[in-house]
Amino acid sequence: MLDESLVASTLDTAMTGGADWAEVFVEDKRTSSARFDDGRIEELTSGRDRGAGIRVVAGDTTGFAHTADLSEAGLRSAAEAAAAAARGGGGGVNKVSLERQHASRSVDITTYPETIAKATKVELLTQANEAAREAGDAISQVSANYGDSRRRILVANSDGLLAEDDQVRTMFAVACVALGDTGMQTGRESAGRTVGFELFDQYDVTDMARTAAQRAITKLSARPAPSGAQTVVVGPGGGGVLFHEACGHGLEADLVAKKASVFADRVGELVASPMVTLIDDGTMPTEWGNFAIDDEGRPAQSNVLIKDGILTDYMYDQIRARKEGRPSSGNGRRQSYQHLPMVRMTNTYITAGEDDPADIIASTENGVYVAQLGGGQVNTATGDFVFGMTEAYLIENGKITEPIREGNLIGNGPEVLNRIDALGNDFAMGHPGTCGKDGQGVPVGDGTPTLRVTSLTVGGTAA
Repeated sequence: MLDESLVASTLDTAMTGGADWAEVFVEDKRTSSARFDDGRIEELTSGRDRGAGIRVVAGDTTGFAHTADLSEAGLRSAAEAAAAAARGGGGGVNKVSLERQHASRSVDITTYPETIAKATKVELLTQANEAAREAGDAISQVSANYGDSRRRILVANSDGLLAEDDQVRTMFAVACVALGDTGMQTGRESAGRTVGFELFDQYDVTDMARTAAQRAITKLSARPAPSGAQTVVVGPGGGGVLFHEACGHGLEADLVAKKASVFADRVGELVASPMVTLIDDGTMPTEWGNFAIDDEGRPAQSNVLIKDGILTDYMYDQIRARKEGRPSSGNGRRQSYQHLPMVRMTNTYITAGEDDPADIIASTENGVYVAQLGGGQVNTATGDFVFGMTEAYLIENGKITEPIREGNLIGNGPEVLNRIDALGNDFAMGHPGTCGKDGQGVPVGDGTPTLRVTSLTVGGTAA
């Protein structure tokens, strides 16, 4: 992406004056997207963004500058600005010798999306629209979205590291609105992987559209959600976002250091049911949060955060790890070259148990079965959360029965972890997502097997 000697000279400039550490992050990102709504193409875009972010650390102060000018002069100016912000001037020179690191890619791209004609991408949207509308006259609106990106990054720092990655992501989503006597109901289905256009060898967009449409139609006959404490069974994959938000963020080392996490200073303690193991894994092949290196050049890692209910570790980026004299866990991520990296999750999931999912349902006399969760809010300092249920059903006499209208799950992350009393053997990852933190969004994945929480508050409208 850049000549190695230019990268090295930029680091030399950044280190002039006795800085403790410096980093150059270069990014070249191409994107393409298309949106089909209400019978026509509403948006068809493509773009490219290219630039570098330079970070300099001097003592406890970090200086950061970014530039879209990747010439020698442009990089030198950014390096000088970052260095000045970090130390306010000074003298001395610290030369950097770079050693290229090789991180293995777990994904081989068959067809790069930029080689596919826009008309072919639009045709997928048309097929999805037609399939969804064929599901029934109740379908009043169909929205379909296609997106792909190719993000090439280079990371070099004053420790001598030089590493590169080429990240390709492709996604497709369908959302449907059904209209009936109970008003409007929605259904959605999506797929996204760190693969190229071969995604559509694995996923049929017409099947996805029919699934989304049927979800919306089914909810037309849904009963109001119950209210109060309920036994809740979460289906495979669909509930992963609950643990990403309610537990995962609290295990990020920057929030722990600020004492803004309910899990602060609890390593070695029992924080969950002994059957729970929680992992964050950036190496999972083709999953949405997969990469070869993080945005600080650290190879992707599989990090066990909770093992058999015991908190074993937190997630770290470079800065927090250096302060504690330990290696980064490969969780330093940033939205783009214009942003500083911070501790972020990758693919976060609860591992499978040994229970038969059918037995979990049969042994639950009454409760709520949650197939899909939507967005929510969490207070990381307390662990309190509220999440919307986008697809849920009643459990009556050990059987999944009628669908219920969208309600909320209200609870506390650590309490939920401790109230899990059954884990299925049917682990699945959920839908692709974007995690927001401090104004930055990065792609993430999450997953669960079928699991049961003995008591969780459901915010519904049923009397």
